[in-house]
Amino acid sequence: MSIFFYNIFLGLYLIGVRLLSIWNPKAKLWLTGRKIFPTIGNIQPGTPIIWMHCASLGEFEQGRPVLESVRDLYPNAKIILTFFSPSGYEVQKNYKGADHIFYLPMDSAANARKFINAINPTLVLWVKYEYWFYYLNELKKRGIPTLLISGIFREEQPFFKFYGGMWKRVLGAFTHFFVQNEASVKLLSSVDINQNVTISGDTRFDRVIAIAEKFEPIAGIEKFCGNSKVIVAGSTWEDDEAELVHYVKANPQIKFIIAPHEIGADNLRDVQKEFPNSIFYSDLQQSQEKGIASNCLIIDNIGMLSRLYKYADITYVGGAFGEGLHNILEAAVYGKPVIFGPDYDKFAEAVDLIECMAAIPINNALELEEELTFLLTNADELAAASKEAKSYVYAKKGATEKIIQFIQAKRLLTT
Repeated sequence: MSIFFYNIFLGLYLIGVRLLSIWNPKAKLWLTGRKIFPTIGNIQPGTPIIWMHCASLGEFEQGRPVLESVRDLYPNAKIILTFFSPSGYEVQKNYKGADHIFYLPMDSAANARKFINAINPTLVLWVKYEYWFYYLNELKKRGIPTLLISGIFREEQPFFKFYGGMWKRVLGAFTHFFVQNEASVKLLSSVDINQNVTISGDTRFDRVIAIAEKFEPIAGIEKFCGNSKVIVAGSTWEDDEAELVHYVKANPQIKFIIAPHEIGADNLRDVQKEFPNSIFYSDLQQSQEKGIASNCLIIDNIGMLSRLYKYADITYVGGAFGEGLHNILEAAVYGKPVIFGPDYDKFAEAVDLIECMAAIPINNALELEEELTFLLTNADELAAASKEAKSYVYAKKGATEKIIQFIQAKRLLTT
């Protein structure tokens, strides 16, 4: 792709968002969030400024262990956190670990210059992907250290195609690449990036381990579960819920906790219609006080899913029927076997967990019901899968430490 076509893409993207914003709340948030250009005010000379950019919420969770480790080591540093998507910004706009949190202004030469002038970063942490040409090009021109963390590359990406000249230039903006696997190293080597690449692994493992080891109980959940077998379905979409409906209705003795990915009022009403004997978490305490019985709890908030998996015997993670598989490590870290849909090939952790028999892919409701029934009636198989799931996650910890050691060794935040 040439700069000319890239600029056309950016223009069409902006037009599309403006049209979509007429009826789509997320698109409207995307626009309104960028109406005020970010500023950070006066910073004392010599103060290190760290800028971390995340596409959305998942990437933030991936970058968070590094950000918080940097904060602990350099308490006087100022931290700027940017998001491209409302799904990240709106959830984390009050995050206490950053000094300033913004939407990233739309990529352009003028915006890149203006934004980087405004924040004047000492170090930039770019999480996993989302390669905005003008921002990265401006960082390179200014010689600002820029690290890609938890990067993962695939052969089909434009960097590795005959038409990818512009994108190869983008890769040249990074001072160092911290990638998840050997395949990414080989792909970068194919475009002559060899000396500044480290296989660090995925920082998400560090994040989910930290959450699990600081587990805090959730009000009302233990009472809801009682002595029943429990299945937690997290980040579900309509296709995922359709696979669960019959099994939930046919097994009133099992407790189900369903956390939809979208928690807008309309979607929550639709989910409750699919599961007639269900209650919302916001009504749980009142229902328990009144003695109302239900075997299905629908989570109508954001923020507790990573802890809900702790209560499960078996977990189901949504998105693998086309939307993109959500974070299965949040469940596996507690030693819970994970079930998900058929589109998982791009997720290394899914492939790995299947290989160690801690995860099971399914294609339809019948397969889902067969797998759930098998695990719930074979205690030894369930225990073995649970053990493998937890062992896998803990064996992968340490990516954050490798990145922090690099920052310290290179004195990237030492004036």
